[in-house]
Order: sequence, then structure tokens, then C-alpha cells
Amino acid sequence: EVQLQASGGGWVQPGGSLRLSCAASGFTFDDYAIGWFRQAPGKEREGVSCISSGGGNIYVADSVKGRFTISRDNAKNTVYLQMNDLKAEDTAVYYCARRKYGSTWYRFVHGYAVHYWGKGTLVTVSS
Repeated sequence: EVQLQASGGGWVQPGGSLRLSCAASGFTFDDYAIGWFRQAPGKEREGVSCISSGGGNIYVADSVKGRFTISRDNAKNTVYLQMNDLKAEDTAVYYCARRKYGSTWYRFVHGYAVHYWGKGTLVTVSS
């Protein structure tokens, strides 16, 4: 059974940092790209950052560029999202997801080609 378990969310003040983790199981982890997506209240889900199977291809949304960094540790079957300089507009439920095999990179980073979604973790940025 494929499982994607996101953790690390919480409350933080503006300017603070959090690191999210996505622990995967039930599939050959280093065969698949993994992405972080988020959904804020009243908004559609959006791609935040994605990383290819080997880590050589990375997508970062313009809204978080320079502040968020994605990485993966294939030995631990885990993808991380380091979030720095957090802003109120980063408040959302964050989900990790696995790319659908054979799909295009474009479709995956825009959320159209996700095969499995993990349960989300809530990030709240407020003073």
C-alpha cells in the first residue's frame, strides 16, 4: 500500500521557519518524483515545489522562490521542504504527492498528474 505521511506543520510567526517532511512507503521511492502542494482557505490547491526522482530537476513556484527549498533523501524514503521567511500568505494545508508514472513534468508540478496524495499538514503563519 502506497503511503505518504507529511509532518512538521504548525504555527509560526511571520519571518519564521519550518521544515516539512514527507515519509514514503509502499513503492520504489527513488523511481518517482515527489512534490509539495498547498491549499489555502478558499483557494485552489497549487504546486509549491517538486523534485525529480534523482533530485536533478526541481520546480519552485514563483511565490516561494528564494524562501523554500526542497530536497530528498532516497536512503530514508523522505522528501523535505525547508520553509524560511514565512509569510501570512503561506498559511495553508501542505500535501506531499507522488507523480503519476509516465506523466509530464509540467502536468505534475501543476497538480494534474498526481497518482497519490498524502494527508496534509497545516502550516499557520500569524503574529
